[in-house]
Amino acid sequence: MSVPGEVATFVVWDYVVIAGVLLVSASIGIFYALAGGRQRTSREFLLADRNMKPVPVALSLSASFISAVTVLGTPAEIYRYGTMYWLICFSFIITGIIVARTFMTIFYKHEITSTNEYLERRFHKNVRYLGTALFFLQMILYLGIVIYGPALALNAVTGLSLWGSVLTTGIICTFYTSIGGLKTVVWTDAFQVCIMLSGLLAVIIEGSVQLGGLREAWQIADSRGRIDFWNFNPNPTIRHTFWSVAIGGAFNWTATYGTSQAQVQRYLSCGKKSTANRALGLAVCFMIILLSVSCLTGVVMFAYYADCDPFTAGYVSASDQLLPYFVMDLFGDKPGLPGLVTSCVFSAALSTVSSGLNSLAAMAGEDIVKSISPNISDSKYTIITKLIAFSFGAVAILVTYLASQFDGILQATVSIFGLVGGPLLGLFSLGVFFPCVNSYGAFFGTLVGVSMSFWVGVGALLYPPGTNPPSLSTEMCYMNVNDTLSPSTTVSAGSDET
Repeated sequence: MSVPGEVATFVVWDYVVIAGVLLVSASIGIFYALAGGRQRTSREFLLADRNMKPVPVALSLSASFISAVTVLGTPAEIYRYGTMYWLICFSFIITGIIVARTFMTIFYKHEITSTNEYLERRFHKNVRYLGTALFFLQMILYLGIVIYGPALALNAVTGLSLWGSVLTTGIICTFYTSIGGLKTVVWTDAFQVCIMLSGLLAVIIEGSVQLGGLREAWQIADSRGRIDFWNFNPNPTIRHTFWSVAIGGAFNWTATYGTSQAQVQRYLSCGKKSTANRALGLAVCFMIILLSVSCLTGVVMFAYYADCDPFTAGYVSASDQLLPYFVMDLFGDKPGLPGLVTSCVFSAALSTVSSGLNSLAAMAGEDIVKSISPNISDSKYTIITKLIAFSFGAVAILVTYLASQFDGILQATVSIFGLVGGPLLGLFSLGVFFPCVNSYGAFFGTLVGVSMSFWVGVGALLYPPGTNPPSLSTEMCYMNVNDTLSPSTTVSAGSDET
């Protein structure tokens, strides 16, 4: 371990590696803009001609699950609160079964492009517009934070330019999504998953080597109370238990993988329900692998800093900065490696933003453009959807600027995804499982559901529940490079509300 509090900054080779990853992603977009039908039809641009294979679709679905917020947040969660969150893998299995047996069957039966087409057929066009408005609110705010949050964390630790990161991510992602369509989104996601895995595995391997092996890292974490999988307490006020993570997580991911346009659009690109089911099954396996690697990174990171917590010592100001700090501590003297690992954060952001932009373009085109001009030619419609994707990219970049102007908006914006996703899942579930419900009940019931979700969510932000994480030690920290070892302290991190 280097002198606590002192880590290296990026060098030229780190920027070269990051630029290379971004260049490959942009090149995939250029390739699909020029290959095949050159994205001249809406079927090709929005649904990849409905002939995608299950493996790339599965990788793409997994990439969207691992956003940049997840890459930074999951290791930090394990580091501070222990391994209970790892049990969310059970929720992926439950989600896969539910989606394959219900929502996917419905969407393929109706041969739709926008998920909200189902809402109009089942209820009324006003219910469809309500679903469109809620998805726009959810996705635009989420994309803004997916771009801004990681850039802020990387800037604070690595010295990487904040707005350089924001603009680079936003512009490149908007560029290749707008010209390359869904095929570009799927194949760049597949490439970016490989980068994510490479970066996280590099951290696990190097961290374990310096600790004397992965088993030693696990034992250190276990001895300090970070290994815990068996909390079945039904108390809902506890941060994580089996019930809240596995069962509650299943509802959350069913909303995402069962009704979100960003995911459903990729199922539909498979062309056949049987192919889409295989893609979903593979995606569940890939998500479990990615989540497990992220959690294991958190275990190794905790073991590495078991006696010198950077957060408590003040070397980082937020838990999301722990992983970038760890990366620079491990690889600061190895030019290019910090860039590779940091590329996994950029890759995660790119994969999430690209799928979001493509889904926003599809929904805006199908739900708004075609409702205004139902007889529009396909060539003109394709051009319009490309312009819509570009415009939403610009809006997402604007949202990142707004986010930078307000303290506390980051957590609030991330919460929007869950607050809106729950009522949308309820709306689709009403249509699928309750034939007695009419359009009035669906419309006003959804409004009530959104109101209640925001009431609970805003209340949780204003009056956050107390947390009681295991203690964090600064026993071996140098509080100043000119000082000797600081006095032995063990401090609780419960005061941090990031």
